[in-house]
Amino acid sequence: MAAKKERPAPAKAPRTTKPAEVGKAGMKSTISGNARAEMSPDELRKLVSEAAYYRAKQRGFTPGHEMEDWVQAEAEVLRRIGAQQR
Repeated sequence: MAAKKERPAPAKAPRTTKPAEVGKAGMKSTISGNARAEMSPDELRKLVSEAAYYRAKQRGFTPGHEMEDWVQAEAEVLRRIGAQQR
C-alpha cells in the first residue's frame, strides 16, 4: 500500500474580538448599568399575548375574561420590563 500524504491543517484566521464582545447577531455589544434595550411593538405584543394565554390557561380557558386577561398581562409585562431597565 502507498503511504498517505498528510495534509497541513488549514490556517485559522486571527480572532479580532473576544467572545464576550460579540452579541447574538454577531455585532459588538456594550454593557453599561444604564443601558436600555428598545423593544419593538411586535415584541411587546408577543410578550403580552403569551402572558394573557397563560392567564387564560390557568383559569381553564373559560370564556368572557379575554379583555381582563389581556389588560392584566399587559400591566405585568410593562411592570417587568420597567423593573429590568432600572
